[in-house]
Amino acid sequence: MFEGVFPALITPFTKDDKVDEDGLRSNINFVIENGVSGIVPAGCTGEAATLSHQEQKKVIDVAIDVASVPVIPGTGSNNTKEAIELTKYASDAGADAAMLITPYYNKPTDAGLIMHYKAVAEKCDIPIILYNVPSRTGKNMSSDVVAELAKVENIVGIKEASGDINQVSRIIELTRDLDFTVLSGDDSLTLPIMALGGKGVVSVAANIIPRQTSDMVIAFLDGRLDRARELHYILSPLFRALFLETNPIPIKTAMGWRGLAAGKLRPPLYTLSEKNATKLRSVLESLVIL
Repeated sequence: MFEGVFPALITPFTKDDKVDEDGLRSNINFVIENGVSGIVPAGCTGEAATLSHQEQKKVIDVAIDVASVPVIPGTGSNNTKEAIELTKYASDAGADAAMLITPYYNKPTDAGLIMHYKAVAEKCDIPIILYNVPSRTGKNMSSDVVAELAKVENIVGIKEASGDINQVSRIIELTRDLDFTVLSGDDSLTLPIMALGGKGVVSVAANIIPRQTSDMVIAFLDGRLDRARELHYILSPLFRALFLETNPIPIKTAMGWRGLAAGKLRPPLYTLSEKNATKLRSVLESLVIL
């Protein structure tokens, strides 16, 4: 289940700032028709931080209703009680797994991180994928903590977005004898992480180029390394451009240009600057995406 490309879906909004359910369905069908392995709704790229719990549950419900591939919603929180409640909801709704971000703002100790995830795992009968993104949370989940949590039966993998290839290597080294999967959390590091033993990517870019991202990952998994490397370098300018400003500002802008459902950004996120919009449009045009 946890191998391949898993788009970290955006959450499209209507002009009156409601979740665009029809747009979300359309986007899900688009990525599935273009070969992704699963979908990740209601995560950072989906602006979960500005979704109410009711909206987050609605996004999860829509994704499960539409998808013919595994659904792995984001259910994390910096409040352990809330993380348990959201994860239970996803499990009861029929999600295939849940992805839980490291508790943000609180900056728990390593012991606190282990307690947090074990509490969720004990209360929720669903596979759990850890999500480490210290640039957003202010707290890095070390390889030793990941290795300890990997011993928990239903903690089955990690989305690793620390940007530290040495840390990723150490996680894989410490967990290689366990049933534990490492997925890249950075499109630009997908190929290097897979070379170390990772199994794919939770991808921002796959919102707009699901076929090309999937082709790169499949080429590597099939042993066609030259083709995987070629696609990596073709797509790398877009991987970089999608982070010219805070995610998901660039990807939602690009999707809107392409005619995919995107809509507005929720404050405090704001419109892509004119300078970066020009850069992003240039990259998209060079790849014949616009």
